Amino acid sequence: MHQQLLLVTGKGGVGKSAVSAALAIEAARRGQKVLAIGMVEKRGLAAHLGVESLSYDATEVRPGVFALGIERPAALDEYLRIVLRVPKLSRIGPVARAFDALASAAPGIRETVTMGKVLFETRTNNWDLVVADAPPSGAIGSHIRAPKTVAELVGAGKVREQTRWMEDLMGDRARTGLVMVTLAEELPTVETAETLKWISEEGLIGVAEVITNRILEPLGARIPTDLSTPIGAAAALHGGIFQEQQRWLAELPDRGRELPYLFGVTGPVEVAERIADELEQR
Repeated sequence: MHQQLLLVTGKGGVGKSAVSAALAIEAARRGQKVLAIGMVEKRGLAAHLGVESLSYDATEVRPGVFALGIERPAALDEYLRIVLRVPKLSRIGPVARAFDALASAAPGIRETVTMGKVLFETRTNNWDLVVADAPPSGAIGSHIRAPKTVAELVGAGKVREQTRWMEDLMGDRARTGLVMVTLAEELPTVETAETLKWISEEGLIGVAEVITNRILEPLGARIPTDLSTPIGAAAALHGGIFQEQQRWLAELPDRGRELPYLFGVTGPVEVAERIADELEQR
């Protein structure tokens, strides 16, 4: 993957935040200056990067990796100041209330503000790579389509100009790509296939890669005939899960890198580090 912006999505529970952090860590190891962004739910990304929380201002959380979490009222304030030349507002509370009222009346506003921050950071060229821990696959479509939705409502003016460059940057396959994280299980595989089909039909963004997480390696030994023993039962369970995973891997329309199941690894920082190791090797 050589894009400047990676939007990482997937069904809830597949390890999306861990992979987002790992992609940022792996790129930093290669000497890149990386910005990791929590778009909606920020706690998972923060935990995997080893910090308690993410602020709206980019902060270096480890060598070469900066991180921030999007706060929509703050993003709207930044948009008003930079694009519409509105002076910085002293209190964010009124902005938040006005924003909620506007977002309730106009479809795509919330998502456009969120996507706008991600795309703006990419456009500044301050970063070699921007990795966004994006909304889950069930909600990613509304964020990807948001600039087009707003453009269809507005039609002209500064807002239309802004949504145009956002559409152009998101649709530039050389600069922007979607990373789908999935598991070799029925529900994640089905949702991944449906999301990839929608992405292909809409043509608003390219798919950089599909990453399948928590894959079991072959057992490497014969399963004992006596399944009543703990070893026999564990071996049979491993073999059964392995076969089931291979079945669902074959159903994926786009099969990219596969990450192993990390036995005995429970800390979020260690998980991200280990996944980064695997991404380097694969």
